[in-house]
Amino acid sequence: MRLGTPLTSHATRVMLLGAGELGKEVIIALQRLGVEVIAVDRYPHAPGHHVAHRWHVIDMTDAGALRALVEKERPHLLVPEIEAIATDELARIEADGLARVIPTARATQLTMNREGIRRLVAEELKLPTSRYDFAESAEEVRRVAQGLGFPCVLKPVMSSSGKGQSVLRTRRDVEKAWDHALSAGRVKGGRVIVEQWIDFDYEITLLTVRAHDARGRVTTQFCDPVGHVQINGDYVESWQPQAMSEVARARAQDIARKVTDALGGSGIFGVELFVKEDHVWFSEVSPRPHDTGMVTMVTQAQSEFELHARAILGLPVSTELRSAGASAVIYGAVAAPGIVFEGLEEALRVPRVELRLFGKPEAFPKRRMGVALAYGPDVTEARVRAKQCAAKVRPVIPEAVPDAVAP
Repeated sequence: MRLGTPLTSHATRVMLLGAGELGKEVIIALQRLGVEVIAVDRYPHAPGHHVAHRWHVIDMTDAGALRALVEKERPHLLVPEIEAIATDELARIEADGLARVIPTARATQLTMNREGIRRLVAEELKLPTSRYDFAESAEEVRRVAQGLGFPCVLKPVMSSSGKGQSVLRTRRDVEKAWDHALSAGRVKGGRVIVEQWIDFDYEITLLTVRAHDARGRVTTQFCDPVGHVQINGDYVESWQPQAMSEVARARAQDIARKVTDALGGSGIFGVELFVKEDHVWFSEVSPRPHDTGMVTMVTQAQSEFELHARAILGLPVSTELRSAGASAVIYGAVAAPGIVFEGLEEALRVPRVELRLFGKPEAFPKRRMGVALAYGPDVTEARVRAKQCAAKVRPVIPEAVPDAVAP
């Protein structure tokens, strides 16, 4: 693999489609390797825009706008970081030889639609998943839920990070859940998946890396499992490593390997799995760094972002775990543009912690604005300190704090 010099005719150019907090870290990892990076998002001054060589704002579901930008910038690699993308156009871009899509255009099409990936995993690969069916109206949801049994879970087929997800405990929950799914899906349309509730002990993200070895062959490596807590489908804390039996770990790796082999390409995949004792069920997969994997910034020799950057460039990777650790989300708490943060000095006095504030231009009460990271001798201690650190960070509306940004 040869890497050129940024901003010259020999540059290796990578375009990220989605420039949020995960994309920002991928950009930093790529730039450390001398890659020229173009960041694209739907709104200006997204986190990744702050650190890219160039940035653009487009509606990435607009196939014409997406193709025009790719033809203008001529990236070598096109790296989707969100779901709301014209995936059919990505396939055409790849077929026309304009850029290589990471991991592949087919993988983005399948994984950005819950129906596609669930049918691949359950019906083609015959791997264990919850029972499920699809619905296009509230009445169909009632019928499907009745067949699966309550409680069950409703999700838009086009969404991510828990957006639009609801637990249906009785028939009375259907209307509200249906409306929530319609309002929160990534694209317009009323198709949802209804899934059987699995009584799991815990859920994990198994970060799975497909990278080339010294002979140019694609190999699969696994990070230690990441445990996490989600509330209403949103990640609020994670830790690594999650303790598992050897049987469950082997089964999780087998599922992750088969799913990612079927998707192909190179890079990191966040494979979400439910675990009960030695039983493992597939839940979802993201063909890119995963939000729960932010903990790897303090636990691994190479974070999930560095692993992704190296793998897509054809460079060697290491999934070595250096320390136990944990992460805890910092929410916006207020609705305002250009907020400021108080309490940082108290937060950073907690031993063995780090902070990442994402720099999003506008806050909402439940918008993820930062993350606290802690490392240490064991997961239990790290989780306590990560939550302590996050709790000390206070987002504030700037009008209420004169000269708030002055040191």
